[in-house]
Amino acid sequence: MPTRADITYFGAGPAALPTDVLETAAQALLNYNNTGLGIAEHSHRSELATNIINEAKADLATFLDIPTDEYETIFMQAGGTGEFAASVYNLVGAWVARQHAAVLKELGADADEAKVVEALRKRVQSRLKLDYIVTGGWSLKAYQEAVRLLGPEYVNLAADARTINDGKFGKIPDQSTWKLSEDAALVYYCDNETVDGVEFPEFPSVLAPRADGSGPIVVADMSSNILSRRFPVRNYSLLFFGAQKNLGCTGVTVAVIKKSLLPPNTVQPTPTLLRKLGLPIPPIILQYETIAKNNSLYNTLSIFDVYIAGQVLKKLLRTFPDKVDGQQKVAEQKANLLYAALEAHPDVYRIVPDKSVRSKMNICFRVTKGGNIDEAEKAFLKEATSRGLTGLKGHRSVGGIRASNYNSIPLEGAQNLAKFIEDFAKA
Repeated sequence: MPTRADITYFGAGPAALPTDVLETAAQALLNYNNTGLGIAEHSHRSELATNIINEAKADLATFLDIPTDEYETIFMQAGGTGEFAASVYNLVGAWVARQHAAVLKELGADADEAKVVEALRKRVQSRLKLDYIVTGGWSLKAYQEAVRLLGPEYVNLAADARTINDGKFGKIPDQSTWKLSEDAALVYYCDNETVDGVEFPEFPSVLAPRADGSGPIVVADMSSNILSRRFPVRNYSLLFFGAQKNLGCTGVTVAVIKKSLLPPNTVQPTPTLLRKLGLPIPPIILQYETIAKNNSLYNTLSIFDVYIAGQVLKKLLRTFPDKVDGQQKVAEQKANLLYAALEAHPDVYRIVPDKSVRSKMNICFRVTKGGNIDEAEKAFLKEATSRGLTGLKGHRSVGGIRASNYNSIPLEGAQNLAKFIEDFAKA
């Protein structure tokens, strides 16, 4: 039977965790800080739980240089899929709040309520739009969820990568072709598509804030590349990420949201007003202002999962004095090793996405050796497993091979996989 030391796991998620973090967590499950109780047994309302949350928030802000005077970090549940809905509910609500203020300014603060609602309804029907940049399976799901919640009349498919790639994902349309709405409630994109191996090489310039600070309300799903690269935090109104790729284990999702979108700056519309406008009312568990007000403890949060995330962050801060920049250098080194090994044998391997948008986190490729792709990939996976290189099978929707190069993959693990790629090609 193989030991943990014999295996390098390249699965897309849940991903591998650092062994020393798991060893610390195992002890914490039995007896946390000599309290006689395991961490999963302590109340989420305890001072102990609050300290774990606050430390994790502070360490995340330190590692990524998040300005805490401008952004609030909250821990939520329901994963990235839950955030597809939460982002819609909350940012549509924020848009309605802005329009409500504009109508009151136009009609006067003492205007008849029925007239205010009617004016608001007209604005919703004529102006409300949510923009989606669809570049892979996850952004497509986010777009489809918005359509399901609001209706297609309110959701704008601003760009669809399949239209420039023979109906498949693998490229990002040129920004000059994006059909962005004026004053959209949000502009959503997925920074790294785990299924299709597509990653935005940098923040889209067309979405950058203007000199006066105004600009699009940008939402990004960074579930699979958070903590792996530096990004311009202030360009985003909201970013979210599931913990199970680079941050921790399945069970918590992080949302980092501009405080200008939270009370007292922005107050969500009442359920009564939303009903009158024909707009959906968010479940309270998906309301950012509710979760933020309660420091992520509105309901029973899995403190153990937050603790795991916190321990990963502490390990990253110990390992990289230059914070995320140090981790980025390692991630790029590992990705370059793997892509170079694949590129050296074009008669055996075909890298799926276009070179300009290749993900550093999810290296997706096909094995074409011998002409029978299915048989070649079965042989590749079988031989890789015999060397302790596991979790390489591609997503069920697209097949192929996928090596997820998350932060927990050591440089030695990437080197071993690169060598196997070479050996298999030459066999």
